[in-house]
Amino acid sequence: MALPYRAILRPSKLELVAGWAPGRPWGAAAAGVELEQVAAYRFDDPAGEVGTETFVLGAGDTLLHVPLTYRGAPVPELEEHLVGTTEHSVLGRRWFYDGCADPVYVAALAAAVLTGAPQAEEYFAVDGRQERRDPTARVTGSGTAAVAGPLGTPSPTDTADATTVRAGDLELVVRRALTPGVPADGAATLTGTWAGQDEPVLLASARRA
Repeated sequence: MALPYRAILRPSKLELVAGWAPGRPWGAAAAGVELEQVAAYRFDDPAGEVGTETFVLGAGDTLLHVPLTYRGAPVPELEEHLVGTTEHSVLGRRWFYDGCADPVYVAALAAAVLTGAPQAEEYFAVDGRQERRDPTARVTGSGTAAVAGPLGTPSPTDTADATTVRAGDLELVVRRALTPGVPADGAATLTGTWAGQDEPVLLASARRA
């Protein structure tokens, strides 16, 4: 279960991404345009320590797929994958990382793709009670395995339209520029739908070596 706060972030998440994405091999479409949030979804961290949120962003005519993790303290091992820091009006300073390099996100994505583990249900904390909200994207994993299996340290490699993450014997491909109708070539997949996009779009796929 994800329990986001009704809070103000300075800079905002989109402002952080707007300053970071154009420097990535897949992020050229984000240069010089205002990013628009089209949809988003979350996964749960079993330990309850790390926030994970993935955005579908409009960048002109391109849809970008951007997973982020939020942490309450810096992680030296992830320094080169830092997207930026922000001041959260409730939680204080937060460190935002590229989800494709963060082992918490990679484990959650692997579970979704390989086992069909669901996305997080989302609630707001309002006046001491939990108020449910619907996510703006619905994602579905095709896998049926009982467990995703052990993972090694994630090693991401960016290309012009995807990030390939190697973690032990697992290879995850996270689509960065989303194109409806792209096939997954028989791999286990994560697909998503959102308002105005009723046909499932390939978001990620996974294979074991």
